[in-house]
This record gives sequence, C-alpha cells and structure tokens, in this order.
Amino acid sequence: MREGLWKAGSWLLDYRYAVSAQLRGAVSRTSPERYTSGDLAPVLIIPGIYESWHFMRPLIEALHEAGHPVHMVTPLNTNRRPVVPSAEIVAEYLRGRHLHGLVIVAHSKGGLIGKYLMSQLDPDHRVERMVAVSTPFSGSRYARYMVTPSLRDFRVKHPALLALSGDERVNGRVVSLFGRFDPHIPGGSILPGAENVRIDTGGHFRILSHPDTIRRVLAVAGRP
Repeated sequence: MREGLWKAGSWLLDYRYAVSAQLRGAVSRTSPERYTSGDLAPVLIIPGIYESWHFMRPLIEALHEAGHPVHMVTPLNTNRRPVVPSAEIVAEYLRGRHLHGLVIVAHSKGGLIGKYLMSQLDPDHRVERMVAVSTPFSGSRYARYMVTPSLRDFRVKHPALLALSGDERVNGRVVSLFGRFDPHIPGGSILPGAENVRIDTGGHFRILSHPDTIRRVLAVAGRP
C-alpha cells in the first residue's frame, strides 16, 4: 500500500516537472550559446523525445557553473526523428564545432542516440564517455500500445533497438543512471557492461534535477 502511494506520488511530481519544463522552454529567451564557454571537458546535451534542452536545465546550469562548455544541438528541436537520423545530426554538429574529448549527457531517447553515435558515427573518437539518465536501452513494454510511430520505436522487439542493444562495444564507456521507479520504462535502464547507478527517487523526468544525479553527472564529466 505504502509503495503504491509512493509510486503514485512520484508519477504526479514527475508530470509536474515535465509540464514546468515545457512551459519554461516556451517562454525562455535564453540562448544555448550562453553555456558554450568554459575550460573543462566539453559536454553535449541530448534530451529525450518531445523534449527541448530546457528539460535538462538543472544539469546544464550545474555543468556550466563547474567550468564545462555545454552544447545543445538545436536542430534536433524536440527530438521526434528516429534514432539514426538524429545521431547523424549530432555527428554533424560535432564536426562543425570541432569538438573532441567530449562527454555526452543524455536523457531517455537521447541515450540511444548517444550510444548509436559512439558506436557507429564517431570514427575520430570525439566522444570519451556518456552519462545516460533514464534511457530505455532494452525498450519499454508500453511502447507497443502507443499511437505515434516515434513512440512505438521503443517497443522491446523493434529491430533497430535490438541491434543497438546487441552492440556492446561502447557499453564500458557509459554510465547509466535511473530511479527506483520509472513509469515509462518498467523494465529499467540497466545496460550490460556499463556503470549502472540507481538514484533514490522515482519518475522519468524529475530525476534530472535530483541532487545525486547532478553530483554523479559532474563527477563523470570531471574524470580525466
């Protein structure tokens, strides 16, 4: 009973975070370019599906304040394209900005884009590592019931997702962060061979602002 109430409360707080992030993105006039200064390792932000970079604003602010130049790939818009063309857009951004020694910080679908980029589209080894937060590396059993094709792409037996899951070459350079309960990914976000870390919170979105998530992301971004 108590666990059920906790999950229900986590769900409500999660969607409050999502709505707030959407509104913040709609009214904000902040340019992503304001975050691209810094002397530490560059960081690339890849949000999840239907998300602008404002969903990850708590992490962006913390990383930039710590001295990392933080980059957002604005051509992704709200990230509705399939994983492969999205990863191609990101790869083009990295080449255009001449970025090396890069750390990817991704949320949800963004982690799939990041993994594809690292394994298939990074011949110059621009990306050092990735922190993926609440990423459906093995899909979601709910995806088969979704109406839109962009969400059905996350179904457990989708061929592209199975192929990406079976490619474990870069898993050792990934840190996967996830909460105790994720209403969107009931199967969890454990990635074999990666550094898997459970954050003591619930939800799919508000984990992005959890102090332990921010602390872990800063620690990974700051590794030599």
